[in-house]
Amino acid sequence: MTLTLRARVEHWPIAGSFAISRGAKTVADVVVAELSDGTHTGRGECVPYPRYGESIDGVVDAIEGLAAELAHDLDRAGLQRAMPSGAARNAVDCAFWDLEAKCSGKRAYELAGLAAPQSLVTAYTISLDTPERMARAAHAVGDRALLKVKLGSDGDPARIAAVRHVAPRAVLIVDANEGWSSANLDTNLTACVAAGVLLIEQPLPADNDTALAATAHRIPICADESVHDRASLARLRGKYDAVNIKLDKTGGLTEALALADEAERLGFQLMVGCMVATSLAIAPAMLVAQRAHFVDLDGPLLLAHDREHGLRYSESEVFPSDPALWG
Repeated sequence: MTLTLRARVEHWPIAGSFAISRGAKTVADVVVAELSDGTHTGRGECVPYPRYGESIDGVVDAIEGLAAELAHDLDRAGLQRAMPSGAARNAVDCAFWDLEAKCSGKRAYELAGLAAPQSLVTAYTISLDTPERMARAAHAVGDRALLKVKLGSDGDPARIAAVRHVAPRAVLIVDANEGWSSANLDTNLTACVAAGVLLIEQPLPADNDTALAATAHRIPICADESVHDRASLARLRGKYDAVNIKLDKTGGLTEALALADEAERLGFQLMVGCMVATSLAIAPAMLVAQRAHFVDLDGPLLLAHDREHGLRYSESEVFPSDPALWG
């Protein structure tokens, strides 16, 4: 079977601004891979991330550079060897899954040997800002069951206290995006304990996180930037209690499912997250998220509008994709 592959760049406006410790953005730049056998077309979406040395042009070039391998019958299994983990492989891997589903007349979860996915409670993200603005943002969505609060700057105890004050019933998780240090770790952990936070993502830089091994984990600590694929797991033991699986890090659904298996075997809790992206990027992650303790798949909710046939969100729930979208 001869396959053709093309990549295109799309720009999706964000509703307002999305801010974390590394900066803010108002547009989600995504790359869509389309894999066709001449009759059916499979799609996958990724978000190149500069934090991992990725760029839009680099990801597009990497995807289009697979032409020679496709001419020699590259399949999804071969893709895992042909490309490293990361955004480019994610888009192509998910396009393979989508194409396989369309060609077989089966859903992607069936091809993966999984049960039919169910709706899940997803976090809704409160961007990093002043305590007052974060409180206003949290108050506007205070009826949601799960809020993810972006921290990672001076004054974080005031931020988390302000959010808790206006959202007394919500489950809170925190993402510091590598923005804390060993010097302020205890102070910030104490503030999170006082606010009843149930999970903290990546408090310290991925390359400077040894202090976590000597710190009492009064709240479970989740690796995000420190974990990409199965090869990342060995150095996390003793420092982290959970791992955040994102398909843009694992390089697609194939490795994400394998990573989930291995992480659970090693005793890690699972979180499944996403970048700010459309529902096309989120749909495959729903299959991994079925087994996660915490789900953070609110990317489309942060956009001004989603793509056609997007995932259905109702209050705090996100529902599995329609085949018209993916899989």
